[in-house]
Amino acid sequence: MTKLFMRTPIALLAVLLLIPAFAQAQDCGAPAAVDDGWTRATPAEVGLDGARLCGLDKLLEQWPQRNIHAVVVARRGKLVMERYFTGADERWGTQLGDVKHAPDVMHDLRSISKSVVALTVGIALGDGNFPALDSPVFDAFPEFATLATPEKRKITFRQLLTMSSGFAWDETIPYSNPANSELRLINSANPVRYVLEQPLAAAPGEIYNYNGGNTTLLAAVVAKLTGKGIEDYAREKLFAPLGITASEWVRMPASGEAAAASGLRLRPRDTAKLGQLMLTDGQWNGRQILPMGWAADSVKPRINGAGVYFYGYQWWLGRSLLAGREVDWIAGFGWGGQRLFIVPTLDLVVFVNSGHYRDGLQNLIPAAILNQLVLPAVKD
Repeated sequence: MTKLFMRTPIALLAVLLLIPAFAQAQDCGAPAAVDDGWTRATPAEVGLDGARLCGLDKLLEQWPQRNIHAVVVARRGKLVMERYFTGADERWGTQLGDVKHAPDVMHDLRSISKSVVALTVGIALGDGNFPALDSPVFDAFPEFATLATPEKRKITFRQLLTMSSGFAWDETIPYSNPANSELRLINSANPVRYVLEQPLAAAPGEIYNYNGGNTTLLAAVVAKLTGKGIEDYAREKLFAPLGITASEWVRMPASGEAAAASGLRLRPRDTAKLGQLMLTDGQWNGRQILPMGWAADSVKPRINGAGVYFYGYQWWLGRSLLAGREVDWIAGFGWGGQRLFIVPTLDLVVFVNSGHYRDGLQNLIPAAILNQLVLPAVKD
């Protein structure tokens, strides 16, 4: 090695010395130069500790069965980190084998689709193409009036948004079980009828119960009053203004309708834009996309959700501990470990894609990425 250094020209030697640092920077996830509307920055430029973010691989080593596909971090409106991995994946339950994930590879969002439907509801409402939130849901479906009991006529659109419609619905049992309500919805030739014909298990507005059928009804009303399916309406009114040029909304096999509650697929960088939208009162690069105030209304605690979470309009509301203080966050949760975390007080977006569709790591690893990696990297 000494002889090599003695014979190597000074310029070449400088390059050789820089290679480890360059490789480290690449490994730490410097965002790719993609013309998609994101402004890129280094972690230091937005008050993040880059060395801490470089600890992602070390953090993941503790889980031999880790199957993380993408990690994207944005702060103060700028993209600062994106990491991609190869791992087994699915497209809405269909096995894809090992996929080499990258900035241009779409991924299932699963139930983050629900949060996106809620955004389209806000847009349609602002355009005058959605009923008042406290109006009866059955008024929008006169063709199913025979299914409307006096109690069911009290269900409002606001209750659909907050998962408090009161319909009898069980998604807690395995999706392989034919009694699972979501599975029955997917296999129904008429999903709207299937949801509306369910009996009430609770008075509308009283109890949170996770129900993809609520989202199905919201998307159906958007389609009815705009004349466009949820996939087309979202593409025109939400995705295109965000510079999102690639999207897919998987269709349910029996009805051929878009799976509003779980079928959306986007690229990771694009999903992070949805989080950024919630931090800027619905603006993206100076353009107002959501009606002013809808983002804030969407994430107000509306009802006690599952576990320790509050719930807004198809958004989860939680908290973390950072240096002895509580930090509130907003999140879209998707089956398999899809997590879109939005931290308003830190002007921070953290997005994780993973392939843990059948194990508890879908909850553990994304939370660790937020709490053990990204939050401690915040310097100011």
